Amino acid sequence: MHAVLDRLCRSTNARDLDALVACFAPRYRNETPAHPERGFTGREQVLKNWAQIFAAIPDVTTEVLRCVVDGDTVWSEWEHRGTRLDGSQHLMRGVIIFGVDHDVIAWARFYLEPVREGSGDVDTFREGQLGVRGPS
Repeated sequence: MHAVLDRLCRSTNARDLDALVACFAPRYRNETPAHPERGFTGREQVLKNWAQIFAAIPDVTTEVLRCVVDGDTVWSEWEHRGTRLDGSQHLMRGVIIFGVDHDVIAWARFYLEPVREGSGDVDTFREGQLGVRGPS
């Protein structure tokens, strides 16, 4: 199970689109629970997504910070970083849960999000989420 994550990480960092796409099953299913409309099925969308990422962030690198294997499921924590064409920094962090079948990724539940610096402390976030102001 670790081998497929290692291949995925190495191919991403080498910007080897063919090797990256080969990590996924032809009918790969991506679910994004926090943004359900972003889910998709098929290796073709993986190719489209990563071709655009490599073009927009030519120095993108990725790192698996932690991972745990449970049968054919891999729970993994990722960090993606790089520089966009306009010079701004790209930084994403989060968790991806992969289902692996015959040494390729068959499905994923994707919780990777852009890092937002300066988005407020926990009280500001909670008040924004609940729509109420806490006690002073």
